[in-house]
Amino acid sequence: MNNQDPIADVLTRIRNANRVGRRLVQIPKSKICTGIAQVLKDEGYIDEFDDIPDEQQGQIRIRLKYSTTGEKVIHMLDRASKPGCRVYRGVKELPKVLNGMGIAVVSTSKGVMSDRKAREANVGGELLCTVS
Repeated sequence: MNNQDPIADVLTRIRNANRVGRRLVQIPKSKICTGIAQVLKDEGYIDEFDDIPDEQQGQIRIRLKYSTTGEKVIHMLDRASKPGCRVYRGVKELPKVLNGMGIAVVSTSKGVMSDRKAREANVGGELLCTVS
């Protein structure tokens, strides 16, 4: 499968699986997708993820997180930067999603990280998506 925008593909797969209540979702493996999954895990939006090797590039299996009553943890997952219109923000212009209740995923020169960690490291970068 030739995918021109792997970040949008990852976000759409997670959004669709979350919408129908699935526990697991598999996505094609890449450095940026692994970085996004690591940020979501660190911030508590997913339970865990692991690599599944295969004869091609590999897969990432993400275990989505739900509350004890079955309520979704991820309510909104929006793409900010697109291939046709990249969105770059300095450290002072990084958005506060829902006044700090959500996160923004940023691709920086020091790797993919949440907006909180980017502020701590004093780096800006490409605003990939927002999660709440």
